[in-house]
Amino acid sequence: MAQKGVQLDRESFSCSICLDLLKDPVTIPCGHSYCMSCIKAHWDGEDQRGIHSCPQCRKTFIPRPVLGKNTMLADLVEQLKKTGLRAAPADHCYAGAEDVACDVCSGRKLKAVKSCLSCLASYCEEHLQPHYDSAPLRKHKLVEPSNKLQENICSDHGEVMKIFCRTDQKCICYLCLMDDHKGHDTVSAAAERTERQRELEGSRQQIQQRIQDAEKDVKLLQQQLEAIHQSADKTEEHSQKTFTQLIRLLQKRSSDVKQQIRSQQEAEGSRVKELQEKLEQEITELKRKDAELQQLSHTEDHSQFLHSCPSVAALRGATHSSSIQIRPLRHFEDVTAAVSELRDKLQDILREEWTNISLRVAEVDVLLSEPEPEPKPTSRAGFLRYSCEITLDPNTAHRELLLSEGNRKVTVMEQNQSYSDHPDRFTGWWQVLSRESLTGRCYWEVEMGERGVGVAVAYKNISRAGWTECGFGFNDKSWSLDCVSGSYSFRYNSMETSISGPRASRVGVYLDHRAGILSFYSVSGTMTLLHRVQTTFTQPLCAGIWLYSSPGDSAEFV
Repeated sequence: MAQKGVQLDRESFSCSICLDLLKDPVTIPCGHSYCMSCIKAHWDGEDQRGIHSCPQCRKTFIPRPVLGKNTMLADLVEQLKKTGLRAAPADHCYAGAEDVACDVCSGRKLKAVKSCLSCLASYCEEHLQPHYDSAPLRKHKLVEPSNKLQENICSDHGEVMKIFCRTDQKCICYLCLMDDHKGHDTVSAAAERTERQRELEGSRQQIQQRIQDAEKDVKLLQQQLEAIHQSADKTEEHSQKTFTQLIRLLQKRSSDVKQQIRSQQEAEGSRVKELQEKLEQEITELKRKDAELQQLSHTEDHSQFLHSCPSVAALRGATHSSSIQIRPLRHFEDVTAAVSELRDKLQDILREEWTNISLRVAEVDVLLSEPEPEPKPTSRAGFLRYSCEITLDPNTAHRELLLSEGNRKVTVMEQNQSYSDHPDRFTGWWQVLSRESLTGRCYWEVEMGERGVGVAVAYKNISRAGWTECGFGFNDKSWSLDCVSGSYSFRYNSMETSISGPRASRVGVYLDHRAGILSFYSVSGTMTLLHRVQTTFTQPLCAGIWLYSSPGDSAEFV
């Protein structure tokens, strides 16, 4: 109610034009009061009409009234100013549940504008005024409003904690210093704050520097990303154009061969038909002559018979059948063989060049290689990020190897399988390679049988015949981890290294082609590194399996 009365008083002494407290108040004939400057300005605007009115009641005055200062009203306004006339606060000035309330206000509390660390109290604007007016209070430390001022009070002694104990790393009061913290390394809270502020600023500078460095790296990576996209788009366009040209060239050559075949077919057909027609005419003529001779042979007139016989000799020299020579029936089979030979040559060229192209694609790497994932005791997640599905190539499998489970499993059989002849097939060892060419970072796992299995990687151009030439690990084109009855050994270029490690039915293989890293892991409940190779790979690799015990042995990519 007090606040409402103050609000009514303020409205009573306010100018209805400027809405502020009256300044040099004047009262016009209708009884309403205004600031002298406000009513003058209002009437100045009405001078042209010659009629002057009250802004509130609209009563008119002719002529314009002479204004005189209302001294009593002026003195009253000045007196009210000195006694602290205040406007009623708006609702948003009152403290809500989330705000810091003034500790002095009674009834509905206003929002605090400052908190005093010396008084340990918070004040609204009105109750804070003594801290600005009183010399002793001006020395108090004012901060932004806080609800945590009581945290500065010692729970044991009820005193302000202005000391910091470095030994116990906590704030204490001066009484704590005499009791529990006696002899400890202590400084004033302000001094500790200054030092930690300095450390904080140092940390902030480091963070800001890291932010700047990271922003530079982000910008650089963005540039690299755009460059990668542009280069990839340009290369893809060029590759597409090149392959299109090759396809068109092959289509043209196919059309040329087709046209040549049909032209030769027509030419040879015409020759055969021409000769066939001649022979048919000759047959007709011979049949006619044969009929004449038959008739002649039945002639009983000896003189007539002898007269007609000389013409038979002339007929014998007219036949063409003796001039026909038929070649062995090959027709266009030689052309088919030539086209097949061209296909095989093109496949060989594409296979060799594709290896080169794949290697060049794999070498596109603008970032340094990531470190090899560290195996965790309970998870393979770091490696599984690079997992790839491996399938075996039937064209490389030894004839006594059976592929199953979508060409992911290989088993040794007692009899040859019905594989077609292929130059990529291994003929010496029970070996098989993957279809996939492996570049970049890859990870796969092999589930092994109970007997001997070799888990390997090899270049595609490894020999397919012989013993040391094609055996995994016996040459410089393959690397093999041999697993026999729970023991391990690694072999490369015929050099064998014994390896100790936990026995497991599964081996994990991690390849970072660009970094030249090849690692083998024993995989069970945990992952254990068995062997790591650091080298330089010059071609894409294939995953390989080598079974060398007896029929029934198997291994599977999982």
